[in-house]
Amino acid sequence: MKNRLPIVAIVGRANVGKSSLFNVVIGKRETIVAREAGTTRDAIWERAQYQNHHFWLIDTAGMKPAEDEFELTIQDQIKEASISADIIWVVIEADTPITSEDRRVAKTALKSKKQVMLVVNKADKTPRATPEDYRSLGITPIVMTSTTQRSGIADLLDVLIEEIPKKQDNTEHDVIRASLIGRPNVGKSSLFNALAKKQQALVADVAGTTRDVNKTSVRYENRSIELADTAGIRKPGKIEKGVEKFSVLRSIAAIESADICLLVIDANEPAVALDQKIAGMVKEANRGLVLVISKWDSLEKDAYTRDQIAARLQREFDFVPWAPLIFTSSVDGQNVTKLFSLITELYNNQQQRIKTPELNRWLREVCEKHPPAGLKNSQPRLQYMIQEDDNPTNFKVFGKQTRLLHWSYKRFMEREFRERFGYEGVAIRFWFFDGKTNREK
Repeated sequence: MKNRLPIVAIVGRANVGKSSLFNVVIGKRETIVAREAGTTRDAIWERAQYQNHHFWLIDTAGMKPAEDEFELTIQDQIKEASISADIIWVVIEADTPITSEDRRVAKTALKSKKQVMLVVNKADKTPRATPEDYRSLGITPIVMTSTTQRSGIADLLDVLIEEIPKKQDNTEHDVIRASLIGRPNVGKSSLFNALAKKQQALVADVAGTTRDVNKTSVRYENRSIELADTAGIRKPGKIEKGVEKFSVLRSIAAIESADICLLVIDANEPAVALDQKIAGMVKEANRGLVLVISKWDSLEKDAYTRDQIAARLQREFDFVPWAPLIFTSSVDGQNVTKLFSLITELYNNQQQRIKTPELNRWLREVCEKHPPAGLKNSQPRLQYMIQEDDNPTNFKVFGKQTRLLHWSYKRFMEREFRERFGYEGVAIRFWFFDGKTNREK
């Protein structure tokens, strides 16, 4: 999939300021920050933006002695970060001499062969310190920061966007990539096995059995489909010890590397808030989405059950009304093979091309039907639009005073667009340009 967002993992020993750095970069207080070492016990993730560069930022649990069962060992932390992250930020303290833990983190991060940056935090406490003082760790570039003073953050992000890999998708373009995602123990591995028709994944009643991303390739109507079964995403606060903290990171990576995401929802627990959050992540990643109800055979139901659940999900997932819903059972095989046709259909929708004159004819009709509102003496004007070459689900709309467009009008445009051109099951995105200003969603 083209335009995969890079993943940046923040690692380091406890109490060096990783959570404070995370909060400053994303611009809001998302994690608990305290002086007590090891306050962060979850892997917190958020989509971040800097100068029109988007990336996923992962705040990892702080390091504590290995005998603390709720903390990762250094080796596990860096190993998991190196598997899924594109860039690793190793954070140390400026006002504390380099420790043996710092050296082990740095050494292991460098062995990962990923891009590594050294962030020397709390630089305000040691004003005479310079990057040269920390070169013994062997990591470059080195950026001095102070999260409390908000200094060095812009420098860090400037370096980051230079280091962000300018990757294009070099994989086969005739392969459709589909990821099974969702909470732990909702039936992803059982569905994966049913789709693959072989016992490739370990299936158990214990939540979180799948630690890695299992993959297999199948053929369907002369198309290759690569299926990925991911570890479940736990609700923050429920993420437990060891590598489960990094199941979140791997799941994000699976979403970013997929064309189509199958969000597996337990029929016995439909519309859980975390399911909605995961669906939002798929929408943000601009991927195709199918809501897959699993374990349909295990539910006691009557003639109205299906319609009741469908109506509830329609309400709870109203922010992705374009995502199709399918009821499945890995036990009796109900609708399992239909998933293949859905995957190929959504992929074809994702790749469709619309001629520019047709797009602009639609844009004129929409603006005539419902002109965009603005302020008293300033009215937005939408003049023309094009489809992006490298990502056919993105559309650039050019005009004047586009910053005044209300979110409701953008939603109206999307509804009208889907009514005309389809795109069922596929996230689409309009980027609005106003003269020479930066684009805005």
